[in-house]
Amino acid sequence: MRDDSAVTAWALAARTGDETAVERFVRATQLDVRRYVTHLSGDAQAADDLVQDTYLRALRSLPRFEGRSSARTWLLSIARRTVADRLRSMASRPRLAGTDDWQTAVEQAQPRGVPGFDEGVALADLLSALPAPRREAFVLTQLLGLRYAEAAVIADCPVGTVRSRVARARETLVALLAEQEERGEGHEREHRSPAHSVGALARAHARVPAGSAA
Repeated sequence: MRDDSAVTAWALAARTGDETAVERFVRATQLDVRRYVTHLSGDAQAADDLVQDTYLRALRSLPRFEGRSSARTWLLSIARRTVADRLRSMASRPRLAGTDDWQTAVEQAQPRGVPGFDEGVALADLLSALPAPRREAFVLTQLLGLRYAEAAVIADCPVGTVRSRVARARETLVALLAEQEERGEGHEREHRSPAHSVGALARAHARVPAGSAA
């Protein structure tokens, strides 16, 4: 379980140039930042640059960070702006390479040969059916574990909107899983696909009351 108070403490200590605090802050948050910018940008090849740019912006802004919100929420807000700036920049010039298929980008960005990879690919496939705002809300609250209020700060929308987007995302995912399972009923059960484990996760989320993560 993440300790947001420790992450925030490291960020506050890093304001004074504490190199150990900076290292711990980056190490504790870099996986969340990478997952978030990859989902949001749909460009796995740009993930390294987006992560680096996010931390460069964050470290320059650290002297102004006062700890009024958690450092992780503050950092992901910077990551969101970093992705938005890149998308605006890409939209202003001819597209030479890359993909609009964020699902493929996420799959390519995930490590292979490790436990849970197949489940991650299956989840990416399901998430691809969600509209971008609902996907972002689901990723922030259900995958990255942020509270609804924190996700609302990052997404720059009311908490009620985040709740609604997550609820609708859950409904869509459960419906998609039901369709997948109906199609797979004739297959041998000893060869269960990764979607089954992902399905259990999504159904569990669907049973959680909307206010439980607030």
